[in-house]
Amino acid sequence: MGAGHAGGPGEQAVLLLAGLADLAAEALGSAANTVRALLGRSDMPDLAADAKQDLTARGRLVVDRYAAVPPAYLEVLAQHAVARRTSGIDG
Repeated sequence: MGAGHAGGPGEQAVLLLAGLADLAAEALGSAANTVRALLGRSDMPDLAADAKQDLTARGRLVVDRYAAVPPAYLEVLAQHAVARRTSGIDG
């Protein structure tokens, strides 16, 4: 299995899986180092409180975005009709 060797589909699958496994191991190692560095910080409670506040605000935005109910169409029409009557547009 040389660097320029194309190989068959089976060999390519093995190489692909080996590359993915190496990438995953590298990412896990990097994540572990980041967690280790974070745990050693003296301002960890402040960071956790900030993260909680940020996540709560983000959650509120998502809920507001998807839970907003549009106004009822017939009610909007009725409000327009009342507004026209009170302003004297309808004769």
